[in-house]
Amino acid sequence: MNTTVRNAVTVTGNPTGQPIMFVHGYGCDQNMWRFVTPAFADDHRIVLLDLVGNGKSDLSQYDEKKYSTLNGYADDMLEIISEHGLRDVIFVGHSVSAMIGILAAIREPEHFARLVLIGPSPRYIDDEGYIGGFQRSDLEEMLDSLDSNYLGWSSAMAPVIMGNPERPELGEELKNSFCRTDPEIARHFARVTFLSDNRADLPRLRTPALVLQCSDDVIAPTPVGEYVHAQLAGSTLVHMNATGHCPNLSAPDETIAAIKAYL
Repeated sequence: MNTTVRNAVTVTGNPTGQPIMFVHGYGCDQNMWRFVTPAFADDHRIVLLDLVGNGKSDLSQYDEKKYSTLNGYADDMLEIISEHGLRDVIFVGHSVSAMIGILAAIREPEHFARLVLIGPSPRYIDDEGYIGGFQRSDLEEMLDSLDSNYLGWSSAMAPVIMGNPERPELGEELKNSFCRTDPEIARHFARVTFLSDNRADLPRLRTPALVLQCSDDVIAPTPVGEYVHAQLAGSTLVHMNATGHCPNLSAPDETIAAIKAYL
C-alpha cells in the first residue's frame, strides 16, 4: 500500500531533522496546520496527512469495517511511519487524532519520541465519576441530527466547536471543511469518534506526552484534559488561554509556543 496516495502524505521541512507528524481532527484535513507547521520547518521534517475519508485522501480506500474503531486509523499511522522510514517521531494529534496517536504509540512505542495531544478526549459521554462533556441522550440527538441533515448540522455545530464567536470566519472555515467531507463517511466517523471509550488505554502509554487543554472547549472540557493528564504517567498538562476546540487555527502562536517549550 502506498500510504502517500492513500493518506495524501506530504513531507516538507528539514529532511535531516527529527520528524514531527501533525494529524488533524474530525472533519478536517492537513490544511488546518498551515499556521503552525512553518515554525517547525527549519529544525524538523514535517509530515502531514489526511485521515482516510478526509481531505485529499483516497476515498476508495475507506473500509467501514476497518475504520469501525480508532485502531484502523492507528494502523495507518504506523504504516506511514514504516513506509517513510521515520524514527523518533514527535506525534501532534488534534482532538480524535490525539487518541489515534496514543493507540499507535502503545502498540509500537519504539517509533515515538513524544506525543503532543491537543484537546484529547478518551470518552465524550459522562460516566459515573467521569465528566466527558455530553450526556448520552444529548450526544445521540446530535448524531441523529448529523444523520438526517449533515450540511445543516455542519452549519450549526462548526461555530460552536470552534468557539471564538467574535471571529466568525474561523467557524466558517470549519463548516466548509465539514462540508467537503463525504457525508456517509462523516456520519460513520462521527459515531466511531463520539461513541468511543479509550479510558482503559491511557495507563498503557509509556511515551512522554504533552496535554494541551483549551479554555471553554465544549468538545473536550477542562475536566477531560485533567483526566487524561492524570492517567498518563509522566505527562505534562498546559492550560491554554485559547478558547474553543481548534487552537491550531484560533491561537497558532500560543500553540506553537507551548509545543516548543515542551520539546
